[in-house]
Amino acid sequence: MKRADIRRKVTTMTSIKEWRKILDSLNEDQPIPAELLQDTRKGAIALVERHTKKQHRAQELKEQYEQMLRYENDAKSNGKRLIAGVDEAGRGPLAGPVVAAAAILPEDFYLPGLNDSKKIGRVQREMFFLEIMNHADVGIGIIEAEEIDQINILNASKKAMEMALTQLKSQPDHALIDAVELQIPISQESIIKGDAKSVSIAAASIVAKVTRDRLMEHAAERFPEFGFDKHAGYGTKQHVEALHKYGPTDIHRLSFEPVKSIAAKRR
Repeated sequence: MKRADIRRKVTTMTSIKEWRKILDSLNEDQPIPAELLQDTRKGAIALVERHTKKQHRAQELKEQYEQMLRYENDAKSNGKRLIAGVDEAGRGPLAGPVVAAAAILPEDFYLPGLNDSKKIGRVQREMFFLEIMNHADVGIGIIEAEEIDQINILNASKKAMEMALTQLKSQPDHALIDAVELQIPISQESIIKGDAKSVSIAAASIVAKVTRDRLMEHAAERFPEFGFDKHAGYGTKQHVEALHKYGPTDIHRLSFEPVKSIAAKRR
């Protein structure tokens, strides 16, 4: 809202309700109207405090996002144009696939609060997933439990990541990867805890996590006794108890303990 428009409204409407509307119409970088700062009513003071906190939080998120662009900016300064972030979800569970995602974010992409998927609540994660899928170039790779048992989880994770890169619409010329190095024909940088340090890797972590969670929700429909929709295949007490009672399913990782021992006892 323009400053002149704010003054025009203030001269005729200064109720707390109107102040709230005016504040809600402001951009993050617009100052609080001087007239409101001088308003001594409790409701007005509370509005100022609330809006000030909102502005501070928005600034914190902006600074965090800019810090997480460091690796992307470094790559661009070295002539790289299309930069893909790569991450996986599901290394540790006893059941289900390992899922990887690659994401190339648009130049003007801004998603305040974007971070490691494990640090974001489920509802916000789903919202971020939709934003990323709607605006970014995304590729997904999935390796099922049977192949994980054949080639081990580290190799399966790498294979899923390499697969995700091949599923992008555009060919990236640089990859930022969470913690591992891949056999790929482009330059790459492996970043420890990269999903908390790079917006591109963070975006990939969101896509991988949400995609895998949805796959495990479908698995819960096939095997309701295991509660895969609640623990996503991780070794919770409920999951291990169900393993002892019902035995492994065809989506369990037979090379993982205690699945391996339980399966051996049931032969």
